[in-house]
Amino acid sequence: MTLFEIIALAIIQGLTEFLPISSSAHLILPSAVLGWDNQGLAFDVSVHVGSLLAVMIYFRQDIWRLTGAWFSKGFSKQQSDDSKLAWWVIIGTIPAVVIGFATKHYIEDYARSALVIATTTTVFGLLLWWADAKAKLSQNIFQLRLPGVLTIGFAQALALIPGTSRSGITMTAGLMLGMDRESAARFSFLLSIPVILGAGTLAVKDLLEASQAVEWHALIYGALFSFVSAYACIYLFLAWISRLGMLPFVIYRLLLGAVLFAFVFVS
Repeated sequence: MTLFEIIALAIIQGLTEFLPISSSAHLILPSAVLGWDNQGLAFDVSVHVGSLLAVMIYFRQDIWRLTGAWFSKGFSKQQSDDSKLAWWVIIGTIPAVVIGFATKHYIEDYARSALVIATTTTVFGLLLWWADAKAKLSQNIFQLRLPGVLTIGFAQALALIPGTSRSGITMTAGLMLGMDRESAARFSFLLSIPVILGAGTLAVKDLLEASQAVEWHALIYGALFSFVSAYACIYLFLAWISRLGMLPFVIYRLLLGAVLFAFVFVS
């Protein structure tokens, strides 16, 4: 890849990992529309590392607090808000892990087409609009209960279908449960940590098994620019989302879906 392609793809990955607009929908465009080469496993690992570092550094105080609370009170009868939230992150991750292992090869073989991504980008974009328009916005992150956590967890598993958007569908589920926008976004970002860590670990395993040549400059630039774009994305999204709402992202998804549909039917 050229330096421009490396930087562009890293920024796209960093931004779309956390915005409710689908990373897979964006990463298909450079190869499908511009004819860029597939970035390869090594580059996937580097941008996952950058995104993971960004979310972990941004939420470092939350991670430290939740981890400490889980070890100190997570197995006691008197749970604190933080120990319960730590359990919710763990439990909310399980559906995606289980369903991901069960459907991995099927999704890779049948669900990565431009038509599937165009459809899910549009359909789940409209669902996000409906959830935001009807949202009560009355519950914070500590008012989550087990049924709601499982709902968000199974919603996250839907994001295994390319184009759905992991952050988008988990925020949609949170809004439908009555969470305020910032709480829905924060829980979505906390849920992303074990998911990105797991995806990155599997990518490293695949990379080691493939024994492909590694372009270290591409990995370094990929990790750096995905980190910067992901950190800026998280910071600005949480600062603006309560006032901005989800409509701008819905409009963007509908436009993106239209472009993908046009590409599918013209080509």
